[in-house]
Amino acid sequence: MNDILLLLVALVVILLGAELFTNGIEWFGRKLDLAEGAVGSVLAAVGTALPETMIPIVAILFSGAAAGSAAAGHANEVGVGAILGAPFMLATLAMFVTGAAVMYAGRRRATGDQMLVDTAVLGKDVRYFFVTYGIAVGAAFLPQQFAIGKLAAGVLLIVLYGLYVKAHFEADPTVDMEDLAPLRFHRLDRRARRELPAEPRLRVINLQVLAALACIIVGAVVFVDAVEHLSTSLGVAPAILALVVAPIATELPEKFNSLLWVRQGKDTLAMGNITGAMVFQSCIPTFVALVFAADSWSVTRDSLVTFASAGIAFVATALIFVPMMRRGRLNGRTLLIGGVLYLLYLGLVAASVAGLI
Repeated sequence: MNDILLLLVALVVILLGAELFTNGIEWFGRKLDLAEGAVGSVLAAVGTALPETMIPIVAILFSGAAAGSAAAGHANEVGVGAILGAPFMLATLAMFVTGAAVMYAGRRRATGDQMLVDTAVLGKDVRYFFVTYGIAVGAAFLPQQFAIGKLAAGVLLIVLYGLYVKAHFEADPTVDMEDLAPLRFHRLDRRARRELPAEPRLRVINLQVLAALACIIVGAVVFVDAVEHLSTSLGVAPAILALVVAPIATELPEKFNSLLWVRQGKDTLAMGNITGAMVFQSCIPTFVALVFAADSWSVTRDSLVTFASAGIAFVATALIFVPMMRRGRLNGRTLLIGGVLYLLYLGLVAASVAGLI
């Protein structure tokens, strides 16, 4: 009962953080004259990706390094599972939830379930994801003795992510003050409210963003801890936790942020938050695995089901976004494909845990 209560409290904290974060990060982009793609695909994506990024980093760099060889190997495997789980969840479950939100909101939108997205921004994200995640997964097929190849792949991923961020920040600014809801923390800055009633100061924006990130990270950590205890008490296998349960918990910020932006009609921010996080997750956490857990980042008979999640992520992304890039439009119903593939992979994991495959 205590674990369920903790789950609910953590959920409320994450929701509060997501609402503060989406509001603050839009104002941050406005202050710096950043493009909408930079705000959604870089700033929001990186900020909300922190909770799920912490799990593999802690598992590989701290838990694995501090333990003995057997325990270290187990910690590395948990880290690898979390790294692979993040893009998988984003490409499947997060897409499905966002698509369902668009379908629901479509009854009140003039365009129905057609999303008002910048297809050039999303297309850029998807192309980077295919390249970076393709390099990362391809490195897992290298022989164990070819460690230098995995190191080179990790360095290349960092370079590519730098180019990705540079491309977004060089785009033309599209965030206008008229489109923004009032900054939540602006009411706390009485002096600025008297001088500039409509526009908050950058320091107050920064404070709100940092407070929101703190809520998101603390909420996600508490959520994951409660899920772990609940899973143990229910007898759920650790493989399910590493591959499915933990990523669901830590991907909540992206889902909530995207739902908030869909409700406000800011579809590019909503989708860019997810696709940008996919690019981030395919580069930064994967770099940690390639450099510090190269032996565990390998496709073997034992890890085949784990790495199958990467294949599902590729298929889901292709089915959703390749038609968008061809037709120049994206519909909410197309995102529902992610839910079907998510259930398909859950069945694969369940069959593996039951020893059927």
